[in-house]
Amino acid sequence: MSDTTQASPPTPEQAQALAEATVQAMYPRDNASQALGLKILDVGPGHARMSMLVRGDMLNGHATCHGGFIFCLADSTFAFACNSRNLNTVASGCSIEYVAPAFRNDVLTAHAQERMLAGRTGVYDITVSNQDGKLIALFRGKSYRIKGEVIAGLQAAL
Repeated sequence: MSDTTQASPPTPEQAQALAEATVQAMYPRDNASQALGLKILDVGPGHARMSMLVRGDMLNGHATCHGGFIFCLADSTFAFACNSRNLNTVASGCSIEYVAPAFRNDVLTAHAQERMLAGRTGVYDITVSNQDGKLIALFRGKSYRIKGEVIAGLQAAL
């Protein structure tokens, strides 16, 4: 007779601790986010918030923040949200809609929220707003779970 008992789901406290540990392991290896000065504000199971100061070297020819930097902020926030369960997860696709410009010295905040997670795939919506709460961009990311964990063996320890 085989044992078909599955591990019980983590408690909310365990899931939060796992999300925080995953971010603490991922961020030091994330040279791109560090180079852009992205800061992690909050993380939890299936969600994350990050911020970025728009620097002068991030401006385009219209003196507004280059869309690529806004995309990077949203994409990094997406990455921390979809890896928050310590299961290696990558983007399988994403899109962004720019709805307003961002300017030098704006502080942009991206908030990622898991909308769907089933099997190996997930869908995440990320909003990017400035310090006044003005919506700057809408980003949707689709995730795909690959083999492995961000921190090997951590799930078993919880």
